[in-house]
Amino acid sequence: MEIVLKTLEFCKTYQTCTVAALFSAGYVFYYLSSVVKKPLLACSDQKLKKFLTNHVPMTTEKYWPTIWCFESRAMTILRSVIEKGADIEYECELLGMPDGGQIRLDWMTNTNSALYPDPETRPTVVMLPGLTGTSFETYILNLVGQAKRLGYRVVVFNNRGNGAKLLTPRTYCAANTEDLTRVVHYVKSRYPGAPLMGTGVSLGGMILFNYLAKTGKDCGMQAGMCISMAWNVFESTGTLEQPGINKHILNRMLAKGLVANFKQNMHLFESHIANVQHILKSTTIREFDDRFTAPMFGYQTWEEYYRDACVHDKVHALEVPVLCLNASDDPFSPHRALPINEAMENNNIAMLVTTHGGHIGFLDGVIPRQPTYMYRLFAQYLDAVFKHGHENFEKSE
Repeated sequence: MEIVLKTLEFCKTYQTCTVAALFSAGYVFYYLSSVVKKPLLACSDQKLKKFLTNHVPMTTEKYWPTIWCFESRAMTILRSVIEKGADIEYECELLGMPDGGQIRLDWMTNTNSALYPDPETRPTVVMLPGLTGTSFETYILNLVGQAKRLGYRVVVFNNRGNGAKLLTPRTYCAANTEDLTRVVHYVKSRYPGAPLMGTGVSLGGMILFNYLAKTGKDCGMQAGMCISMAWNVFESTGTLEQPGINKHILNRMLAKGLVANFKQNMHLFESHIANVQHILKSTTIREFDDRFTAPMFGYQTWEEYYRDACVHDKVHALEVPVLCLNASDDPFSPHRALPINEAMENNNIAMLVTTHGGHIGFLDGVIPRQPTYMYRLFAQYLDAVFKHGHENFEKSE
């Protein structure tokens, strides 16, 4: 009897191990066959495409998402939780605006740069954080860290009310580029001999893209890079308002941050807004935009504001090269909203689309390594623009 029991116990253990082994093998097979892929590179201009394949090799290499966390929302949340930012010391400057407002600029001057010791000609990156972000978001710190390692200077443009006291009843929105225009002119006047590149993340990418589309060859920048940018705001809104994690965690978390910023400064707006309490009750980004952002910037409805903020229909207006990194599974910018066909008809854009990556996620490695995919790509592109861009981008200058 004892022998029979031991035999049955062995069989159960064997079956469990067999099932576990088969599951593991199936999981690895799925990961290798369906998850690990080369990103889509949508680029019509052969000169720009050759520039990227020669100097930004990651655009043609496979992306290996973290094997145990490649679901889009899981990666989006995990990165924000586990990632540590590079150790960066900023020099803060408050830039006055024509209407009496102010903007906080955080400079990483890189005075010890061995490759570019002359501050007058040291290449500079203007960097724009996301919706409620500042210079101290981990993704900004790590992007700045990559630029520092390569010898470049960075100035982080913090939107009004983010990082500095709000002085006037005006904040920011994705469609308005007046503040960025002022910042670019200021940076160019301070360092007229320094090449300039723009980099924006999420909402920062939308503001940068709108600026580049509006100013064309007069943008003052050699090139741009947009990361996890929402192309069609209507499509993004529809995805973010889907019941479940999208609406109740991602959407509400950002809406909560917007409401908190407004609440901190609502004394400035009380004479301009009839129903302040209605704004404070906003639980989604669209509700906040409908009740506050749209009327603040003169739009009659949130739909009118969103039509102006969308960038998917402005690809044709670019006059300098822009590299755009998106993940197909980004909950903030679904694959169906990516203007891949439009990108194939314009000479100044390259869209790099990974199958996985989430929103500002792009973790890779069994244990997510630093720098992750997003930061390594930025570093390669940044270095390529400043070292090899002149001979490749002459057509766009």
